[in-house]
Amino acid sequence: MAYSELITSFSRIRTYMRSFYVYGFKHRGEFDEKSARGYDNERRRVESWLGDYMSFAQDEDGRRVFLSVDSRAVSVNPFYRAFRAKSFTDRDIMLHFQLLDILPESDGLPIFEIMEELAERLNTFEEGEAPDESTVRKKLAEYEKLGLVTKAKRGRETVYCRSICPLNLGSWREAAAFFSEAAPLGAIGSFVQELLPETADYFRFKHHYILNALDSEILCALAEALGESRLVELDCDSRHSQVLPLRFYISTQTGRQYVLAWSPRTKRFSFWRLDLIDSVKIGEKLTPPSELQDSLREFQHHVWGVSTGNRDTLEHLEMTVYAGLDEGFIVQRLEREKRGGTIEQLDDTHWRFSIDAYDTLEMMPWVRTFTGRITAFEAENPVVRARFVNDLEVMSAMYGGETVAVP
Repeated sequence: MAYSELITSFSRIRTYMRSFYVYGFKHRGEFDEKSARGYDNERRRVESWLGDYMSFAQDEDGRRVFLSVDSRAVSVNPFYRAFRAKSFTDRDIMLHFQLLDILPESDGLPIFEIMEELAERLNTFEEGEAPDESTVRKKLAEYEKLGLVTKAKRGRETVYCRSICPLNLGSWREAAAFFSEAAPLGAIGSFVQELLPETADYFRFKHHYILNALDSEILCALAEALGESRLVELDCDSRHSQVLPLRFYISTQTGRQYVLAWSPRTKRFSFWRLDLIDSVKIGEKLTPPSELQDSLREFQHHVWGVSTGNRDTLEHLEMTVYAGLDEGFIVQRLEREKRGGTIEQLDDTHWRFSIDAYDTLEMMPWVRTFTGRITAFEAENPVVRARFVNDLEVMSAMYGGETVAVP
């Protein structure tokens, strides 16, 4: 098959781009989805979108290809280019432009007049048979859902007309530019920018999580299901699970996106990483049990990040932090970042942080940021305490100190 930049399914190219170009751990010989020719076609297709950001490395197994992006020099997420490469048939293109040209902006047309005008135009300019009425109705219904077409009743007839957009998109230039790079589903902002005569090219981000663009279709499907309270079937590494999406979480440290969902079968909450979900199938509506929201609040109160640990047992953790009389900012930070924990003042300069969480090991990166101020530390989980002691000993050894005695 000749090389073509266009694609019919984004899921395959999403997996390919992540495995070969994001993670960068595969070689050409490890591409087992199709033939070696298939690999070459996929490589050229991706390079047509991301050629300016490609880098190569040679090792004993051959050449590896990966992405190298300097966030200081990138104002537009390059992964959005992949969403503009969806293929269409010639009939899809024809029907799209003919319908939008036929439909008026007011005084809509009934379906039989639309079909008559289509037939006349196709007899003059196009070859082959005109699409049947069912196909045209489906296309009009699709465009109505997208907001391109408005449907109304005129007597007993259903009439269609083009939607009129009252927005001045020019006034949204800066908002669209910022949204496209900083918000979930930023692909929407990217498409809006294409409608503008010029874009706002002055935003730069220190932490620019461009890889989230690859998960836009997954996130969009989950958001639709959440809004309509529908079950979804998740295909994750060939495992299928039916769950109800409830909340989205985005890590400020890694940029990874998660969905918090509830399983009607197990009656449990769980987190799913969006970049590990292969596909989402939206199912039937579900009326959640009346007590679900209360259970959700209780669950969130005991989750530090996205790790649920055992989920049946809470682990207690306490640490006492020193804050001088003129260091109120330390206390403010504890209050601001305590999440489900509590803060208790012991004396003028000591404050105790306490929490009961499902997985206190997940808290250790945060706990380490108070190193040098912690005067007492207790963890119910022995692994957490051992990790804390080991961290202090390693740090002490780096600076030529002695073994640390942890209070």
